[in-house]
Amino acid sequence: MNLKIYIANAFSEKKFGGNPAAVVPLSDWLDDKLMQQIAAQNNLAETAYVKPDGKDYFIRWFTPTVEVDLCGHATLASAHIMFEHLGYDREHIVFNSKSGPLYVMRNQDKITLNFPADEPEETRDVGLITQALGRKPKAVFTSRFDYLVVLDGQSDIEGLNPDLSLVNKLKARGLIVTAKGDEADFVSRCFFPQSGINEDPATGSAHCVMTPYWAKQTGKKKMNAIQLSARRGWLECELAGDRVLISGYTNTYLAGEIFI
Repeated sequence: MNLKIYIANAFSEKKFGGNPAAVVPLSDWLDDKLMQQIAAQNNLAETAYVKPDGKDYFIRWFTPTVEVDLCGHATLASAHIMFEHLGYDREHIVFNSKSGPLYVMRNQDKITLNFPADEPEETRDVGLITQALGRKPKAVFTSRFDYLVVLDGQSDIEGLNPDLSLVNKLKARGLIVTAKGDEADFVSRCFFPQSGINEDPATGSAHCVMTPYWAKQTGKKKMNAIQLSARRGWLECELAGDRVLISGYTNTYLAGEIFI
């Protein structure tokens, strides 16, 4: 059995920027174990599998170690591959997923995700987060999947060297750390050792949490964001009621074939 595979960099115009995701188009689902093995072999933050679902599509995402319920950058990469390489000629794609329907559209030279907003709820740090980060947060929140931590400024985000063994003990998918940006409305870094990803380069789903938070702080509905990983991710975010619109550039890095 041979399968097509593509790798695209999401949330960057640069060939070695943003977050690389593998995309594997399918006509029928593979065995879950095989999909996990392929994702482990790819060793990227996410491998997305896309299959026709009636007139729409179904999408699933695997890190090297687990299947996850929501992934923004691999959805952006999947839409890019469909638009640019698989002959998809409509302007909108509906991806059904474990997190419900996700809407994706062309936006001139970018692609826009339409995802559910994830309103964070303030909580208190029992000490583990402060210990893991080596500094006291301004505020701590929980979201559907992650902890969200707010720090004083961009330099605090850039200087982070968290103890990932402690982050791994958090009962969550991982840890999002954010602050007001110097060159953007807000900046962030994201750590997911629980999912086999020590630091994610550019995380669409995390911006479903940060956008509602920063919309309240800034009074803005539309904002620019930078994820300050080594590869950098650039995102345009808009709060639209109970949805978040996340736009970014995507570029193809690889097209190939898997031999099973």
